[in-house]
Amino acid sequence: MLPTLLIVDDEKSTRDGLRGALEEEFDVYTAASPAEAMTILKSEPVQLLLTDLRMGGESGMDLLDTALALPEPPVAMMMTAYGSVDTAVEAMRRGAWHFVTKPLNLDEVEMLLKRALRSRNLETENKQLTQQVKKSHKLDRLIGKSPEIGKVSEIIQQVAPTRATILIEGESGTGKEVVAGLLHHLSGRPAAKMVTVHCAALSAQLLESELFGHEKGAFTGAAQRRIGRFEQADGGTLFLDEIGEIDGATQIKLLRVLSERTIERVGSNTPLKVDVRVIAATNKNLREMVDRGNFREDLFFRLNVVKIEMPPLRTRREDIVLLANAFLQEFAKENDRPVKPLTDRALAMLIAYPWPGNVRELRTAIEHGVVMSNDAVIDTPHLPQFLLSQSPAAAYPPVPAKNSLDAPAEFNLHALETNTIRAALATAGGNRTQAAELLGLSRRTLQRKLKELGI
Repeated sequence: MLPTLLIVDDEKSTRDGLRGALEEEFDVYTAASPAEAMTILKSEPVQLLLTDLRMGGESGMDLLDTALALPEPPVAMMMTAYGSVDTAVEAMRRGAWHFVTKPLNLDEVEMLLKRALRSRNLETENKQLTQQVKKSHKLDRLIGKSPEIGKVSEIIQQVAPTRATILIEGESGTGKEVVAGLLHHLSGRPAAKMVTVHCAALSAQLLESELFGHEKGAFTGAAQRRIGRFEQADGGTLFLDEIGEIDGATQIKLLRVLSERTIERVGSNTPLKVDVRVIAATNKNLREMVDRGNFREDLFFRLNVVKIEMPPLRTRREDIVLLANAFLQEFAKENDRPVKPLTDRALAMLIAYPWPGNVRELRTAIEHGVVMSNDAVIDTPHLPQFLLSQSPAAAYPPVPAKNSLDAPAEFNLHALETNTIRAALATAGGNRTQAAELLGLSRRTLQRKLKELGI
C-alpha cells in the first residue's frame, strides 16, 4: 500500500504538477484551502502533509498547528515562495519536519518526503513497541484458572504466530475482543495496527465503504477518496466484530479478499494487494446461520480455519473471584481510590449470581462497588441493585428463608451464603481447601462459616 500524502496549495497548477510527479510513489490527496485540508485530515489516515505557507488570506502555519494537534498527526513540510530563515525557523519551531522554497525541485521534494516517512515510521514503531511493553502486564489478558479458560489460552498460544484466520464465538461480554487483542499482540507483528470494525453498527453501503474504501465520486456524498479499514490494517490485524450481521453482498466481497488477498475500493476496478490477518467474532452460531441460509457456507469455511469458543461466566464460577479482584485493582487506580477488599458476603453474592452479561457485567458491578463505597471494605450495599433484585442461578436453589418477614432467599444473606458455599463445595468435589480458595476465603474462615450455617 502506498503511503498517503496531502498536498495543500491554492494554485491548481501547483497541486496538479505535484500530484503528477509524486503519485507513483504516494497515494496523493489534494486540497485548495486549509479548511478543505482539515476535512481530509479528519477523515483519512494521512501520513505526510505538504502545505503552502500563504494561500490567499489564510495561513499554512495555522493549518500546521491544527494538523499537528490531531491524535495521529502527519509529518508536515512547508513550501513557500517567500522563504526566509525566520520563516523556516518558525515553521520548525511549530513542529514542521522540513521547509522548502518555490520554485520547487521535484526530485528534492520526493527525496525529503521519503526521508520524512522513514522518520515517522521509526517514531511510530518505537512508540507502539513501548506501548506494547507497558500493556503486557495490564488487565487486557485472560484472567482465570478454569479449564475452559486454560483451553482458550492454549489455542491462542498455538495459533497467534500463524497467519490463520480466526473465528471467535461466544455470548456478548465474554471477552472476545480481549482474545482478538491477545492474538494480535502475540502475532509477531504487534508494532503494526490492529483495526476494529463493528459490523452491526453500519448499514450495508457504509460497511462496504468502511471495509474497502471508495474513490471520489463513487456515490452521492463521496467528495474525496477514502482509505478503507483493510488498507489501514495492511501489515497488521483486522478485527471484524459481529461478523454475523453483514449482508450477502458484503459477504461475497469479503470472501474474495480472504481468497485472493486483494481489495477494490468502491468505484474502482483496480485490485490492491493487502497483507492483513483477519480475526472475526460473533455472538451467534454461524453454523446454524449457514444451515438456515442466512450466511454463506464458503465464507464460513474461510473464517472458521480455527475457532475459539469463549465460555460464559456462569460456567466458570471459579474465575469470578480472580476477575473481581483484578477489576478492584483496575478501578481503584482509575478512580484514584485505595484498593478495598470485598467482604465474604459480597463475594458470595457475586459467585451466586448467574451473570447474563458475563465478564462485562461483572466489570460494571465491581466499578459500581469501588465508586460507591466510603467504607474500608466493599460490602453488599455497595453493589448494584440488580445483584439484590434477581434470583441466583437455577443451579443453586435457595434454601428456605429464616427471618420474620419471610423474604425470598435472594434477599436473605443467610440463604445466599449457604447456597454459595454449597456450590463451591460441589465444584471442588468436597475439598474444603479448594472450596475456600474459590470463595476467596481462608480455610479457617470457611470452617467457621460451615459451623455457623450448619452445613
